[in-house]
Amino acid sequence: MKFKDFKVGMVISHPPIEVDEAEMLAFAKAYDPQWFHVDPERARKGRWGGLIASGWMTCGLAMRMAAQAALEGSESFGSPGLERLRWMAPVRPGDWLRLEATVDALRVSASRDDLGIMRWTWRVYNQDDVQVFEGEATNLFELEVD
Repeated sequence: MKFKDFKVGMVISHPPIEVDEAEMLAFAKAYDPQWFHVDPERARKGRWGGLIASGWMTCGLAMRMAAQAALEGSESFGSPGLERLRWMAPVRPGDWLRLEATVDALRVSASRDDLGIMRWTWRVYNQDDVQVFEGEATNLFELEVD
C-alpha cells in the first residue's frame, strides 16, 4: 500500500500463520534462551504447562504480517520504534496467529514535506481469538514532493 492509501481508522488484516515449533526453538536458542522457551521437559512441569514462544518472536511474526499486509510496495523506509508493547497470553507451538492493525494517525512531517508518518496499533490473536500481542508502531514514509 502507498501512504496515500492509508486512512485513519482503517483495519488491515493478515490471515493466520502457524507457529512452527522448530522455528520457535531455534529463535529462542539464538535470542531468548530462557528455559520455558527452550527446554520442553522443564517447561512441561513449569507454570505454563509447556513451551511458549519468546515474546520477541511474537513481535517478529507481527512485523512479518504487517510488512506483508501493508508495507510491501510502499514508500516505508523505517520506524523510530514501538510503544505500549504487551504480551497478553502465551503463544505455543502449533498456534495460528493473525494480525489486525488499526491506523491511528497519519500526518506529513511539519519540518519535512517529503516525510509521511503513520502510527498504527498491531493486535495479534490466536486461533481461539485470544489476543496474545499488542504494540503501537510508527512507520516513516518517503513521499514525493510536487
